[in-house]
Amino acid sequence: MNRQPILENERLLLRPLELGDWDGLFAVASDPAVWEQHPMHDRWREDVFRAFFDDALAKGGALAIVDKKTDQIIGSSRFQEFEPDEGGSLEIGWTFLACKYWGKGINRQVKQMMLAHAFEFVERVDFRVGETNYRSQIALENIGAERTRRTELTRYQGSRVLHKIFEITRENFAAGPLSQPDAE
Repeated sequence: MNRQPILENERLLLRPLELGDWDGLFAVASDPAVWEQHPMHDRWREDVFRAFFDDALAKGGALAIVDKKTDQIIGSSRFQEFEPDEGGSLEIGWTFLACKYWGKGINRQVKQMMLAHAFEFVERVDFRVGETNYRSQIALENIGAERTRRTELTRYQGSRVLHKIFEITRENFAAGPLSQPDAE
């Protein structure tokens, strides 16, 4: 599976994240409001975001989200944790958008394109969301993701961080709210 495809619709271009995207992406990420519900709420700081950005480049799977009307980077998302066995699974996550694009159907369009690509290769897509990131939890429910009983406990700056795990199966995607390419 290609974890860094070029995906596009009428409004958006998703393309592999590149080193030269730093300035444009940090301009988005440097807004503290982007991270206010995220467990790593200090990711707006340059040193913290630099580590996040470098990790994205090193691990692969990271995509820049570009508004085709303005040719500006407006966010990023990633394909990670590809497991080809037993029908296959993949994680989509690390998604963030510039605040001015919230509530305009952009995240929905990004997830529709990414899920359509993923389901060519896997049966299930997982999403890990911080337990207090209610905005992302609601967004996932709105695109047909279901919360599972699975959780993941990690640590960040010495504190415990609980992530809830949501999933969408290929079958549920085909019958769900994102089944049509023009889903808004």
